[in-house]
Amino acid sequence: MKLLVKSAIFLSILAALLSFVKFDHCRNFGWGAPQDYVHACYSDLPALFSDRGLNTHTWPYSSATNAVEYPPLTGLVMWATSFAVKHNFDEYRSYFDINALLIALLLIGSVIILKRAKPEFWYLFPLAPAVIASLYINWDMWAVITAIAAIYLFDKDRYRESALLLGVSIATKFFPIVLLLPIAIILWRRSAKTELLKYLLLSVGAWLAINLPFIITTPTGWFRFFKLNSTRGADWGSIWHAAAVFNLTAPKLNLLSTLIFLIGAIAFFIYCFTLKSIPTLGQVAFFIVAIFVTASKVYSPQYVLWLTPLAILALKDKKDRASFWIWQLAELIYHFAIWQYLASYSGAHFGIPAKAYATAVLIRVAALAYFSIRLMRKSTLPIDPQEHEFLLSAAAG
Repeated sequence: MKLLVKSAIFLSILAALLSFVKFDHCRNFGWGAPQDYVHACYSDLPALFSDRGLNTHTWPYSSATNAVEYPPLTGLVMWATSFAVKHNFDEYRSYFDINALLIALLLIGSVIILKRAKPEFWYLFPLAPAVIASLYINWDMWAVITAIAAIYLFDKDRYRESALLLGVSIATKFFPIVLLLPIAIILWRRSAKTELLKYLLLSVGAWLAINLPFIITTPTGWFRFFKLNSTRGADWGSIWHAAAVFNLTAPKLNLLSTLIFLIGAIAFFIYCFTLKSIPTLGQVAFFIVAIFVTASKVYSPQYVLWLTPLAILALKDKKDRASFWIWQLAELIYHFAIWQYLASYSGAHFGIPAKAYATAVLIRVAALAYFSIRLMRKSTLPIDPQEHEFLLSAAAG
């Protein structure tokens, strides 16, 4: 066991260092466009340091128009780490290094949790090339570690701790909210309706307890995250942006994006009820998050950090690794495609045209769909008669 923990720490440190090397050009020469795109070392960490007033320790939710575009716990991390910056040094580099160190520690913690939850496949997370390439783009690892911890605890039937951690994760990045759907399905199929109600109350309560002070004191700054997401158009990396490049404009994008997600959620709901045995949360969480990010109006390169640990939890046997690597390769293609497109977009002499970038988006989506279908086909079995009778009685009651 100690050897496995040591190997998890070693691979995590190796991945963190490799990612750090990838970003080192910008650390040494600055993060200005287009060179940060040309060298694929763009990061929100230094970009938002001054853009959101963190260099002057401005409270991140004090402005209705320039508040940080993240839920409260991420904003708190962004703000708190600004106080550790050395002002007699390169402030941007110092801020990046401080946050990168914390992200590296979060990666180590996440890999250790995965080692316990999926001992046969945990090593894929620190070895995943798209993960290494994306590690220091944003603060997403703060939500990733709490999300996978919540999944691990749920599958150990430790519902109270899981619910609290999920509430914390949603208050860090909003994407884990979609995990409530598979949680509800699993507890419903277990006839654990009381546990389901308690879980929902605890997770929502934890989220509200964290958010309420911000809602009361700086409501407009707190609400900016939700406002930006509701008003944004077809943004980078999304199927909607790729479609727009090919002159296929989606009318009423908010409604259409929501509708596509709802259709996907219904399909996911049906899928979960066609499984002969009740699935674990780890087995199905990947699929609902994959549906969510595909329907979303934006797909940032670091979203692969959300998906990869969930994909590892969903793996069933060693044959699945081939489709996993195909998907990772597509994510890596997309990762470099967006930076080279933005380099061209920003006036660099090198780069790729818009249609090549849009094609990379579609390749990524196709690979994600292929990988998801491969995993689903292995677990879909006809529902047994007793389960069918239970569902009918539950629907009637």
